[in-house]
Amino acid sequence: MKLWLHHLNLCGDNVPELSEFYRNVMTLGDDERKNLPPINQDKSLVGDVSFVTDGTIQLHLTPKDITNSFRSGHVVNPLERGHIAYRTDDIEAFMAHLEHCGVPYSNWGSDAVKGWHQIFFYDPIGNVIEVHQVLSEDEN
Repeated sequence: MKLWLHHLNLCGDNVPELSEFYRNVMTLGDDERKNLPPINQDKSLVGDVSFVTDGTIQLHLTPKDITNSFRSGHVVNPLERGHIAYRTDDIEAFMAHLEHCGVPYSNWGSDAVKGWHQIFFYDPIGNVIEVHQVLSEDEN
């Protein structure tokens, strides 16, 4: 099981303003379309996202949504304050690792992003962490 930093999610009330800041002040740009997560609009859990990148790590700029947990039925809300996200090559092994460590997590499956199996949990001071695996076509 391997983990690597994939993206940071920042939530705010004005996504266009955030996007303009990170594009103009921080000089970040667009990522290739094939690298962007296919948001699952069928579930209406994410809203309009602006994606920017430094060429290696993405920023996902999303509307702050304090009611996301109620609509999604999940206890961890990744759109209240944002989150840090890691990609793994073995989500099942990572979930077993969390269970072994006694860390509860919320298993989102592919509810928010089609083709990604996502889990969310808290670090010891309440920061939200996402770990996801991109699923193969036959797992979707």
